[in-house]
Amino acid sequence: MIIGGGPGGYEAALVAADHGARVSLVEREEVGGAAVLTDCVPSKTLIASAETMETIRRAGELGLRTQGWEMDLGVVNRRVAELAAAQSRDIAARLDRAGVEVIRGTARLSGPGSVLVECGPAECGPAERGAAGSGSGASESGPRGSGTRTLPADLVLVCTGTTPRELPGARPDGERILTWKQLYGLRARPEHLIVVGSGVTGAEFASAYDALGCEVTLISSRDKVLPGEDPDAAAVLQRVFQDRGMTVLSHSRAERAVRHGDEVAVELSDGRRVVGSHCLMAVGSVPNTSGIGLEESGVRLDGRGCIAVDGVSRTSAPGVYAAGDCTGVLALASVAAMQGRIAVWHALGQAVQPLDLSLVASNVFTSPEIATVGVSQRAVDAGEVVARSIMLPLSTNPRAKMQGIRDGFVKIFCRPATGNVIGGVVVAPHASELIHPLSIAVAERIPVTSLQHDFTVYPSVSGSISEAARLLSGMLD
Repeated sequence: MIIGGGPGGYEAALVAADHGARVSLVEREEVGGAAVLTDCVPSKTLIASAETMETIRRAGELGLRTQGWEMDLGVVNRRVAELAAAQSRDIAARLDRAGVEVIRGTARLSGPGSVLVECGPAECGPAERGAAGSGSGASESGPRGSGTRTLPADLVLVCTGTTPRELPGARPDGERILTWKQLYGLRARPEHLIVVGSGVTGAEFASAYDALGCEVTLISSRDKVLPGEDPDAAAVLQRVFQDRGMTVLSHSRAERAVRHGDEVAVELSDGRRVVGSHCLMAVGSVPNTSGIGLEESGVRLDGRGCIAVDGVSRTSAPGVYAAGDCTGVLALASVAAMQGRIAVWHALGQAVQPLDLSLVASNVFTSPEIATVGVSQRAVDAGEVVARSIMLPLSTNPRAKMQGIRDGFVKIFCRPATGNVIGGVVVAPHASELIHPLSIAVAERIPVTSLQHDFTVYPSVSGSISEAARLLSGMLD
């Protein structure tokens, strides 16, 4: 029994079904979860449109003249919604072909090996339908057709995700004060978008709406944007934002957001007010872990309300696993999917390696993109990891010059003794694609002395990876 149909849930369901398990998946909306419906797929679709607008706007630098281009946010957001729905349908079709039963409803743990599901009569069906695990049939906890069923399960996987965090003084209204889930309802371009929060979500939307031609003010409580990312990369992005005309208010903490007709006033802790047409609250998220019977079933939560799991996704309760953002491990769809697969492999007795976060590649879809893998600059600077490193600006790369790319770099970390690559950072357009060779190098423990000899196309931005490897090889003991 899988609770939640996001990447952790649906990927786990496919693996379980492939191994012959009988699988039921409970999802209160559509399969795909927030990653497909309101987060990764919609936001990156919007960003794709923004990237094209930016390319058009910079065409003059490449000797091209463009006239008459404009952006229709209503059309853009309709495409966003259509692509999200199409992706959800594709996932649903895969689950159906695999024999996974999808139940529309909500679920909670109701005791050892038991899940209480609330759904419409059409979804729950007769008593024997929807049973998981032993297949002995579901027992009814209410009158027939009530839509409340208790289903047995040998394995329960909780993948309930998170929801946007709200500030008490800035409650979203869905029209002018918005969470990232509500942005896609806009039909007209905001005249002035205030983005509160400079983490990944805030930076991505600030970058996208700036490229779409909006005036953007980004409010950051830290000294620079993306406080959790590589500091060199964050410095590049902040400089790019400011060079493009974005207002970045550092060391500024928003206390409240108040709507006045068609305007929103954001009040800062130092008494300043920022007035715009719309405000996006991107101040983090909270796990969807309350009211679903976790603690009553012996599942331990941490101080943030996230489900505590080990390297193979086990919780503190026997037979209960968890995956995805509700675990607080690392809020990435790829990590959620891997956690879900690992949970099923482990539960079914397959040989499995615990989740290794040092191998995870991640990307911030700003302009330029920031991709990272392996050890971080902060860990090296703090003395937690001993490493040699090299940072090579893209300004010397011939393909970057041809494409008008001025900002960005390639950074590689390696062990001083062996030269094995243990981390990397790429700041560039499409860094999400360029990070892959460094991800392979980290996973396979490839030394820079070998990486430097691998062929790259000339001219190509990826050529900077080989060049950085050659420079780093010369720095080894």
